[in-house]
Amino acid sequence: MADIRDEAASAFEDVFGYTPNGIWSAPGRVNLIGEHTDYNDGFVLPFAIDRRTVVAVGTRDASVARVGSSYADELVEIPLADLNPEHLTGWSAYPLGVAWALAQFGADLAAVPGLDIFVVSDVPVGAGLSSSHALECAVALALNDLWQLGLDRQTLARVSQITENQVVGAPTGIMDQSASLLSEKDCALFLDCRSLDYRIIPLGLEAADLAVLIIDTGVKHEHANGGYAERRASCELGAKLMGVSSLRDLTAHDLPRAREVLDDVTFRRVRHVITENQRVLDTVAALESDGPRAIGELLDASHRSMRDDFEISVRELDLAVETAIENGAIGARMTGGGFGGSALALVAREDVSRIQVAIDGAFAEHALGIPDTFVVVPSKGAARDR
Repeated sequence: MADIRDEAASAFEDVFGYTPNGIWSAPGRVNLIGEHTDYNDGFVLPFAIDRRTVVAVGTRDASVARVGSSYADELVEIPLADLNPEHLTGWSAYPLGVAWALAQFGADLAAVPGLDIFVVSDVPVGAGLSSSHALECAVALALNDLWQLGLDRQTLARVSQITENQVVGAPTGIMDQSASLLSEKDCALFLDCRSLDYRIIPLGLEAADLAVLIIDTGVKHEHANGGYAERRASCELGAKLMGVSSLRDLTAHDLPRAREVLDDVTFRRVRHVITENQRVLDTVAALESDGPRAIGELLDASHRSMRDDFEISVRELDLAVETAIENGAIGARMTGGGFGGSALALVAREDVSRIQVAIDGAFAEHALGIPDTFVVVPSKGAARDR
């Protein structure tokens, strides 16, 4: 972390010619279990990871925002008064969209100082680890401080969600932002996406000598594109036809009626959400009563549901999960929105290298690109670092 913070501060001075007011960072996240339940008012269980997006931010007299990053050559500049979804495109829509969204929560863009922002990140892009939300949350925390807005972290999560929904055009829920802002070390965040009540759940991975291995398949996904939106539309249709406000209101007892009322595709989408909500509750209960070694079958069942009912897996994700399980993983599943990205495997720490080798071999045998595999550590949420 020290290196990436130093890189952001140094690059800021090189680009903008002065020392930033501060350095803020926010983590990517892994969703342990609870996929596509968030926008259905359901339950999720993510945790923040030790991969972070760092923003160096300075204020200036001119009412202009300038944004640069280590992964894009251009420096984007726009008057604060011109910030609106129609004018924001490309990667800069994420940080600039946050500034626009903060105006919906009381920031007066005609009165606040202008901004210079430089972004550096080691959260993999397109891997299902929520790189976009890490950027949004880091910027939201920084601007909340510098503009003295006094917003709490749950409100900042809403700011990030509005940025995704109304600026970026991705119909995401509120899980990723909440994980990035609220997580604690060696814990997961049990979040009720309807009430936004949350509870910190100790994972105990270190004490159990376990690790979470991420398998980034290299298959890129785009949440703003069709697959994600189609699944959300199916869920909304299913809720409407079942006469409820959201799928959160249904349980396994409603599945026989759902099979009669819904077409096959909509039924399977609904079944995934209903059973996934229950799996989240069961995982929390297992963690609290028996510890992390007790959740393997729940992880495996979650992947099968996403593969067969929600149909958001791809062959690379299936291969990663199958290979990890065949080589001794306690449990494994794809994680994130699907259609690419990453899988996670809960493994004994002593087995990490062996499982990595097995996965590389399996991908080579199937003539697929070798994935990037690495261990992530459940970590603290967004913070001001300097």
